[in-house]
Amino acid sequence: MTSETTPSGGTTTPHATTPHTFQVDLRGLVDLLSHHLYSSPKVYLRELLQNAVDAITARRAEEPDAPARVRLYTADGGLRVEDSGIGLTETDVHSLLATIGRSSKRDGLESARAEFLGQFGIGLLACFVVAAEIRVVSRSARTPDAPPVEWKARDDGSYTVRTLPDSARPEPGTTVYLSARPGSADWLAEKRVIALARDFGSLLPYDVGVGDTPVSELPAPWDRTYAGPAARRVALARHCQELFGFAPLDSVDLDVPVAGVRGVAYVLPSAVSPAQRSGHRVHLKGMLLTDRADELLPDWAFFVRCVIDTDSLRPTASRESLYADETLAAVREALGERIREWLTSLAAGDPERLGQFLSVHHLGVKSLARHDTDMLRTMLPWLPFETTDGRLSLEEFAQRHPVVHFARTVEEYRQIAPIASAQGIGLVNGGYTYDTELIERLPQVRPGTVVAELDTDTVTAHLDAVDPADELALAGFLAAARAKLDPLGCDVTLRAFHPLTVPALHLDDRAARHERARVEEEAQADDLWAGILGSLRSSAPRAQLVLNHLNPLIRRIGSLDGELAGTATEALYGQALLMAQRPLRPADSALLNRAFMGLLEWATHDGENGR
Repeated sequence: MTSETTPSGGTTTPHATTPHTFQVDLRGLVDLLSHHLYSSPKVYLRELLQNAVDAITARRAEEPDAPARVRLYTADGGLRVEDSGIGLTETDVHSLLATIGRSSKRDGLESARAEFLGQFGIGLLACFVVAAEIRVVSRSARTPDAPPVEWKARDDGSYTVRTLPDSARPEPGTTVYLSARPGSADWLAEKRVIALARDFGSLLPYDVGVGDTPVSELPAPWDRTYAGPAARRVALARHCQELFGFAPLDSVDLDVPVAGVRGVAYVLPSAVSPAQRSGHRVHLKGMLLTDRADELLPDWAFFVRCVIDTDSLRPTASRESLYADETLAAVREALGERIREWLTSLAAGDPERLGQFLSVHHLGVKSLARHDTDMLRTMLPWLPFETTDGRLSLEEFAQRHPVVHFARTVEEYRQIAPIASAQGIGLVNGGYTYDTELIERLPQVRPGTVVAELDTDTVTAHLDAVDPADELALAGFLAAARAKLDPLGCDVTLRAFHPLTVPALHLDDRAARHERARVEEEAQADDLWAGILGSLRSSAPRAQLVLNHLNPLIRRIGSLDGELAGTATEALYGQALLMAQRPLRPADSALLNRAFMGLLEWATHDGENGR
């Protein structure tokens, strides 16, 4: 009873309100299921298997020795599914099958609830994705004297219920009949049903088959007994090939009893991008939940594909992915720890296999080692880095060089490495993914190691100075060269270094590039922005063009003067940029073109004068 307030502030006489029930458009609900909740019509078979398995689980909760059998049969464009489960009475049919949103697991079966696969009462409605009509014949194991009951529903939302003679279903259990929707008959064909049943139900704990073809294959491959470790590796490799389509480098057992997880991770035989989606397979109490569980492992473990069976993780409403909660986070960490332990065991006892693994997947281990000091310490002798001494581990490189110099980018490394190597400076390329982070963490796991970024001043300091008399002889050319390159933010220096085949070296660190970019932006900005950029002016050293006095070409060019000296300077600058493999600015590209054309003009003009 309720009362209502009138506009004048009074109240009306209390009156009864009539409750109304929601009206459900079954056609609309089927469309919602098929086009929005589920990724594919194939889930209909999972729902049928799940209902059958849950019914058997419920019966066994009351009758531990009850039969546990599920059989699927295809004929005449339809599908029949028989189970030896708990069965239904007429009352159960009205309250469970005909009421959307109510799960059969909620009424009187609480003692077995933890063993059920299903958490949502959608049930048979998913079958309307492929079926025009669903017919259920069931007999209750709880009420043996109750007659069999038939529930028949169509996709227009109508259904009928009637009792049947005892001969229609002599034993307890349920049989579900599906009649295909137009255009969906292929989903009920025997070949398709066998494939789907094996995909979804291979790890189910009961006797499941399609006709005479067995579906369940227990124990799981990782739980079977083998003649020895070698036989087990071969069997798991075959399982991986069948499941994922590749022969693994190795396999890692994923056994976390506390979280109710058992399975195996297969190591990919080739490198993959860290951003690639993983596609792990997760079975929930034996039933395949998803084959795209990319959130199951830590991000760094992108080098494995795994398959597990669990009874602790929660599915989403569609039962096609995992619910992101604290349990999933704990399982993710536990599985990651198993992979860590596997890597550590390889480092301790099987360096050959570890080397094979790292030759393909060092990026994943480096990603892990960034945040795991123990893993970095363990893998330090094994992780490969590009250095001026060849491809080495940081441990071996640090043993050779008192200071571990590194370049932060690949371009800087390529620019400096030949000269640094010739001068006896050890240099590590930190430009690849994660490498700089690991190099900078080296002193944490190897106390006493000195790590320093190699900049232009350090390189120049290691180059030999030129005799003052020789430099004085080239003073005119050096002055002209400096004037030519000053607008480009580049100084000119004369040094003697090896290899002598290199006429000029362009040294340009990040600070110099940032300052040059600021100057260029300031020149194009309005007064306000130019003032702001001016306040950011840096005293950082500028880029340098280091001329090699040991190179014969430099000594000959030093005798030039006038316009030709400027053209030669531009040509040397452009060639040094190309050798450093640095990106060219528009001004650099224009300079290269100008220098090339100038030298061509000088060469042809000189040729004409000689004729």
